Amino acid sequence: MSSDDKVRENRLRRAAARQGLTLSRSRRRDPRALDFGRYWLADAQGSIQGDPAGLTINEVEAYLAGTPKADVPT
Repeated sequence: MSSDDKVRENRLRRAAARQGLTLSRSRRRDPRALDFGRYWLADAQGSIQGDPAGLTINEVEAYLAGTPKADVPT
């Protein structure tokens, strides 16, 4: 993970915390795994927000900004 990616992830963690959510990343190390590189947003009760299969970092950023999914850059 590059330094820029880590900075972006930390910024999104802080943004999620301000909205009462926690951001967690998949711990998978196998690039062929279905959840490799995916993120989850959970509320205080632990229920997953967004797609239960996980979100990309771009989708997390859009979700936290309130951007509709169709407007998410790839």
